[in-house]
This record gives sequence, structure tokens and C-alpha cells, in this order.
Amino acid sequence: MSISVPSESQRWRCAQCGNLTRFDVTRSVRSRDYLHFDLSGAYDVEESEVLAETVDQVRCRWCNALDSVEIVDRPAGEEAGTTAENGAQRNDL
Repeated sequence: MSISVPSESQRWRCAQCGNLTRFDVTRSVRSRDYLHFDLSGAYDVEESEVLAETVDQVRCRWCNALDSVEIVDRPAGEEAGTTAENGAQRNDL
């Protein structure tokens, strides 16, 4: 089963248990990285550009369902990243 990353007007939902917030995501990423090596051979990634990304698998963290995650529309007035941890609307944005 292939599932895409939700857009700004969508979100993931587990069809089995209703979970909206906790998922284990397995993905494949192809990237171009700028690595800065020091003289000992250790390095830091100073820049990273994602060239391609594929979501391979999404598993519900609550009920462990593998093929039950679906994309649903967000409720009207809710945008990605605008709610606090407890679900209250954030006013500082």
C-alpha cells in the first residue's frame, strides 16, 4: 500500500482506531548533502537538499495497524502546525 504525505488541508487518520496524532513512518529519501570533514575524519552535514522522498509505510502507533492509515480533510479553520500539544488553538502565530 502506498500513501502520500498529507497536504496543508489534509491529515492522516487511522481508520481502525481513529488516531490522528501518532504514526511510525518508514520513508526512502534521496538527498544531496554538503559534508564538512575535520582533520580527524569526523564530519558534520552542513547542508542537505531532498531530491526525492517516498513514504513506504505508515503504521498507527496506537493500535499497530499497518494498512489502515488514510488521508482525510482537516476540519474547517484548522491548518497544519497551528494547534498546541493539548489541541487548543495557538494564538501566537
